[in-house]
Amino acid sequence: MSVTDLIIRSSLLDAAAQPLLEGLVSEYDGRYGAASRPGGARSEILRYPSEAFSPPLGDFLLLQRDGETIAGGAFMSHDAETAELKRIWTRPDLRRQGLAKRIVLELEESAAELGYTRAYLTTGFRQPEASALYLLLGYRPLFDTAVDLTLYRSLPFEKHIGAKAGQPGTSTVYPPTGSFEEATARVAALKAQQEAKILARLASFGITAAA
Repeated sequence: MSVTDLIIRSSLLDAAAQPLLEGLVSEYDGRYGAASRPGGARSEILRYPSEAFSPPLGDFLLLQRDGETIAGGAFMSHDAETAELKRIWTRPDLRRQGLAKRIVLELEESAAELGYTRAYLTTGFRQPEASALYLLLGYRPLFDTAVDLTLYRSLPFEKHIGAKAGQPGTSTVYPPTGSFEEATARVAALKAQQEAKILARLASFGITAAA
């Protein structure tokens, strides 16, 4: 019997996306602990309205095999140039088969079609396989890879895409903090700044977050 893989556009609210949602919650809470953030991973994953991950600002893609969701990912808008990749997931028993790579490349292509020229993303310090994938795909780490990664907690990467594909990144590389607690505080502050900026951009397109 032949295997049929298909990439479809979806939403975190769709039933087809629930394996991805539950998989991310289980993985993040398992690696970092459900108490590592208010509301656990689920509150973080559902932080932004689903419209943020739909054209013309974003996209949400699922990879399905014979109708079953096995991988997926999304991106949202930071500004006219930068799309942030989020929710990258592959079913655990199907990893190391290039599925995440395919999803990231599809997201980059979709973002480029919407006019974005820079992809940005973050991953956690306890996800070395994710960091390895992004480095393989040409992402530039915005942190010092030679130091203890707990001094960053959240690891940012960037890559030029679309009209600027192949151009080197120029964003500032963050210095390490002095402790895990300092890293946690810095990440919280950066996230708050980014969230305010993202919500303002969404609002300019008539998209508001739920109260």
